[in-house]
Amino acid sequence: MDIIISNSTGEPIYEQITSQIKAMIMSGELKEGDALPSMRNLAAALRISVITTKRAYEDLERDGFIESYTGKGSFVKAQNKEFLKEENLRQIESLFMEAKEKARLAGISDKELKEMLEIICEE
Repeated sequence: MDIIISNSTGEPIYEQITSQIKAMIMSGELKEGDALPSMRNLAAALRISVITTKRAYEDLERDGFIESYTGKGSFVKAQNKEFLKEENLRQIESLFMEAKEKARLAGISDKELKEMLEIICEE
């Protein structure tokens, strides 16, 4: 499992881990029942604190992506298709909000932004 940590982004390390593991699960790269590295092994591999990996795993478990068993480890949880769709919709909505904010800062009108989206969707 390749996780890339960047110090140049403003995003906390645990969120970088969480988002990359979520993306692997949603893309099918990680499948139901796949074991994740132990918190200690992942921390050692990334050269970060175990506390950071623990936070990432707790967030993944809270969000329904993994399940952890004491003494056994953490595993990818069976994913409900509606849940995955909702998660994708949430991420897309966030990207749209970011695009709208960038358009506003660049002086691009909502009409122009909609036209851009229509062109992209036609391709």
